[in-house]
Amino acid sequence: MPSAPPPIDWVTAERRRIGERIRAERLHANLTQEQVSLRSGVDRASVVRIEQGQQSPTLDTLIRLMVAIGVPLSRVVE
Repeated sequence: MPSAPPPIDWVTAERRRIGERIRAERLHANLTQEQVSLRSGVDRASVVRIEQGQQSPTLDTLIRLMVAIGVPLSRVVE
């Protein structure tokens, strides 16, 4: 099975922007990446990669992260 082509630049930029918003919300909630990991069930390494825009999370993962942080999903994807 062929691998997917790399994302185009604007998609990568948007993914980074969402990751930055997740990080900002986490910090605003005074939570560590480890705390979010434990609350959400998403491993810490994935939380790091998502915040840095290096990993594209599934919708389910985004929902879990935002519930763990205590803010609506719409706050990071608007």
